[in-house]
Amino acid sequence: MKYASMLGWGIVIYAVMYLAWSGLVLYGFTAGFLPRMLAIIILIVTATIAAHSLKFSSWKDILPHSIGWAIIVILLDMVFSVPYSGWQLYADWNVWVGYALVAGVPLLAPLTKRRVHVDTE
Repeated sequence: MKYASMLGWGIVIYAVMYLAWSGLVLYGFTAGFLPRMLAIIILIVTATIAAHSLKFSSWKDILPHSIGWAIIVILLDMVFSVPYSGWQLYADWNVWVGYALVAGVPLLAPLTKRRVHVDTE
């Protein structure tokens, strides 16, 4: 298992989402469907890039990493978000959807790989 990429990509996923949501909050763009969808798209793209960087061809190989990334994101939320918003952060279903996406989306990455066909003639 690649522990450095587990830790590194877990931090990157958290940092990208923290930065994206901070930008949305800064400009007052947090209410409604569109900001949530934008955040989900950013999360999906980031998690897919992280999974592709592992260069695994099976979801079974990616699973320990994606679970590790979700755990790292949960721990970083405890360190950085709970002091600001309190433990009620975990009462918001959106937070749990995000954790589920961090764990689940990378498992689909092998389906999005480009197939390279080599002509043998």
